[in-house]
Amino acid sequence: MLSEIHAYLTDFEELREQIKSLLEGLDPEALDWRPIEGAGELATNSLTAMVVHLVGSETYWMKEVIGGKKIVRDRDAEFVTKGLSVSELQTTIVAAAKMTVEILSALTEKPLEEARKWRDRSVSVRWCILHVLEHYAQHLGHMQLTRQLWLAKSKK
Repeated sequence: MLSEIHAYLTDFEELREQIKSLLEGLDPEALDWRPIEGAGELATNSLTAMVVHLVGSETYWMKEVIGGKKIVRDRDAEFVTKGLSVSELQTTIVAAAKMTVEILSALTEKPLEEARKWRDRSVSVRWCILHVLEHYAQHLGHMQLTRQLWLAKSKK
């Protein structure tokens, strides 16, 4: 395995472990709670929705954009998912991790430079991997704040 790929996989694992850890000890109400209900720019997502969205996005980028295999994804449904347990959410994270390890481990130096079509632009496979890592980090921050707000609210 390329050392670059190993570094990416290590980064993914660190982010995933932080997400799995912040879910620990939360009940279904906490997992499905949204700090700001409604729709639009000010609305927020639940922890459940963010995990399901991250896994859906990772699968899309790894399988479809990088791997070239068409998948069926309902992005809108990701944001309204409810009723999953910590264990179920962690299982989906682990499944996505396994899929990503399989796909990225097979890459060599040349494919990292290959172009992929995304929306109206051309991006490298390397850019795609970094984009998914950035997406994980961004939503991890959202999730940390959501957990903090839930804990503060539930102490009142």
